[in-house]
Amino acid sequence: MTRVGGQGASPVAPRAVDVARRAGVSQKTVSRVFNGERYVSEDVRRRVLEAAEALGYRMNSAARALASGRTRSIGVVTLGTALYGPASLLIGIERAARDAGYALRVCNTLEGDPGGVAGAVESLLEQGVDGIVVSEPIDEGTASLNVDVPVLVLGAPATFGGPRAVAAGVGAESLARAATEHLLDLGHVTVHHLAGPQRWFAARDRLAGWRAALSARGRRQPPVLVGDWSAASGYAAGRELASAGDVTAVFAANDDMAIGLVRALTEAGLRVPGDVSVVGFDDIPVSAYVTPPLTTVRQPFDAVAYEALRLLVQAIEKPDAEPAPAHDPPVELVVRASTAPPTERKTSASGHRSASRATDPAHVPPAEHEPPGTV
Repeated sequence: MTRVGGQGASPVAPRAVDVARRAGVSQKTVSRVFNGERYVSEDVRRRVLEAAEALGYRMNSAARALASGRTRSIGVVTLGTALYGPASLLIGIERAARDAGYALRVCNTLEGDPGGVAGAVESLLEQGVDGIVVSEPIDEGTASLNVDVPVLVLGAPATFGGPRAVAAGVGAESLARAATEHLLDLGHVTVHHLAGPQRWFAARDRLAGWRAALSARGRRQPPVLVGDWSAASGYAAGRELASAGDVTAVFAANDDMAIGLVRALTEAGLRVPGDVSVVGFDDIPVSAYVTPPLTTVRQPFDAVAYEALRLLVQAIEKPDAEPAPAHDPPVELVVRASTAPPTERKTSASGHRSASRATDPAHVPPAEHEPPGTV
């Protein structure tokens, strides 16, 4: 609806008082509905929303902020990367925030910038956000944040977010443990691990889950190879592992590295899974269509995002309430054709398996061996 003030007058946008008049309620009730406040009956809420839709009314965000003391916006600090995991989590956060009635404001940081997180947080605070999500996957040695709005930390220790932080995780350690246990349950004596770069919290968690699974069953922990999340680093590590006669199972810290690893093993004449079983991590869309289709663990990005936003919104809207308990995300192992029980590897003409060179770092550029004392 528009009101005309006279000949040639410009249309005037509908106001809250127009919505109130049409819905038969007070203007304060209209504000309560648009601010998402409780103690408004469903019938009144429906009438107000229907009236607003009929009139084409949208509550001005500045007016909403003045009325409620909140901007209904959430800031997100995240590493600017196209890697599947961080990008998928950001998409999930945006959906969850929208469903909760909040706008999202994103600040990207750069890898290798220790002051990046603090600078991004300061920028978001200047925009008046009601809360902040720190989805920062890399440890840059950043000091604990000290801000006056609730902070949600994803995939890192809660101390990373300061005294008002709540934490939610993607359950990377339990997922990695499930991947390793799957290979052990098939009958493999031990499982090799191709880890991600150890500055990433997720890579550390996946390494810890692999170690925990082997330790729980008293199995030997082979030397760890470290890649950079890329298929190229997986391929380099695969060439190294192909020459080690005792490798029957590998858990790679992401699907891209697993795919490169499988390519190298196949080129070396090894069958996957006939000679070596491989498990990845993430369940990227292409993992079901490579040869062989990749067994992997699926990260529940949407479930994690909705659980995280639930915790943050409660901290924003009920600051005096006891923090809600966090619910662990489900573990989902997607079993495909890249894993099978072990079979006896053919021996060399001398009757012995080829010697392992897994302790020689010269054989795996650009992947690295685990630096002593760092993980």
